[in-house]
This record gives sequence, C-alpha cells and structure tokens, in this order.
Amino acid sequence: MKKLLSFKNIVISLLILLAIWQIIFSLSSFDSALFPSPLQAFQALIDMISSGVLISHIGSSMYRFAMGYVSAVVTAVLLGLILGRLPKVFQYINPAVQLLRPISPMAWMPFIVLWFGIGDIPAIVIIFIAAFFPVLLSTVSAVSGIDPIYLKVSKNFGIRQPHIIWKVIFPASFPQIANGIHLALGTAWVFLVAGEMVGAQSGLGYLVIDARNNLRSDILFADIIIIGLIGLILDTFLKVLEKQILKSWGGAD
Repeated sequence: MKKLLSFKNIVISLLILLAIWQIIFSLSSFDSALFPSPLQAFQALIDMISSGVLISHIGSSMYRFAMGYVSAVVTAVLLGLILGRLPKVFQYINPAVQLLRPISPMAWMPFIVLWFGIGDIPAIVIIFIAAFFPVLLSTVSAVSGIDPIYLKVSKNFGIRQPHIIWKVIFPASFPQIANGIHLALGTAWVFLVAGEMVGAQSGLGYLVIDARNNLRSDILFADIIIIGLIGLILDTFLKVLEKQILKSWGGAD
C-alpha cells in the first residue's frame, strides 16, 4: 500500500510539474525554439529513443557514474573505517581533508583534462572527487561515535581484529555511513553531468552542450528531464538497498 501511495505521489508531482510547464509556455512570449512546450520536448525524446542516440548517451553516463561512484564509496568507507579507529592519526589528516573538501571538483577539471585527456577518465575522476569526501567524513564520524559497549561485548565474545570491523563496527555505524553514501549519490550525479559538459564527447552532459550548440532547446529540455528521472531512479534504488541491508541486520522493519 505504501509503495502504491508513493508511486501515486510521484505521478501526481510530475503531472503538476508538466502542467506548470505548459502554463508558462502558453503565457510566455518566447519563441518555441527557445522555450519548447512539453509536447515538443516529448517528441524530441521519442525521436532520440527511436534512433538509439539517447540509449547510447545514457549507457556512457552510467558507465562513468558507476566507475567513479562505486570506487569512491568503497575507497572512502574502507579508509574511514580505519581512520575512525585511529583518531590520533586522523587529527593530522583532517585539516588536509577540510582544506580539499570545499573545493569544487570542477576546479580540478583543467588539470584532469591535461593529465588524462578527453574521454571517460576525466568524468570518472570528477565523480570520484565529488563522492569521496562526504562518504569518508560520515564514515569516520560514525565509527568514532560508536557506543563503547559494542566493543566491550565483542571482546567478551572473543571477536578480535580484523573481524571486529566487519562484524561489529561496520554494522553498528552503517546507518550514519548510509547517510553519507546517499548524500554522495546526488552530488556525484550532479558533477557527472558537469564533467561530461567539459571533458567528454558522449553522455548526458555532452548531449546538453550539443543541443545548446545546435539551438535544439527541445532536445535540451528532454535531456534535462531524463537526467532528473535517472537521478530519481538512482535515489530510489539506493533507499531500497539501504533498507534491505538494515533489515538483514535487524535494523529496519
């Protein structure tokens, strides 16, 4: 029932958004070449799907996103679990992390393009940078904030390193780590598109630039809609995955 209501809410929300779009189009004095109607954008979307162009660009983007995001999450979680257990070491590393964290990943793009050229790697590196710091800091915070009673009980049961990390520390800190992973998902997806707009010859971000250069605002709006829908799907999938993991550990209904 909850899933049905959630799907219903999504459909209603999208219909409201389309209605607002149509109203703005009807009242606007802009030419349709600059501001297309929902129907024009939908027709452009159908044309891109039927020609296979959209599927190709989505495939390129998802490959880059998976490579950058998954590698960032795995690296950041592993490093965070270690540093969370070594607070005296992290106090020397933390200033450098806090210095690098606020820097936009796009600020590194000129160097990344010079080092790696044009292609998949620049976008993957940008995604990695965007996702790494939120996951790392949330993992360190979660591990350092674990109730000491968990560690005492684990010692009483004879659980020792490195098993204590995977059997006790990681499950106990996972809810907070999951928040960082979730936050990193949105950030990484945003910077995927930004990275492809600068350092790629394919993908959804590149499609935005290509549509702009060819004055195809209908394709531009259709691409924007697809970017939003994929982001929504990824967010929903991650929520379901988190709930399943917590449920397997007895932490969710």
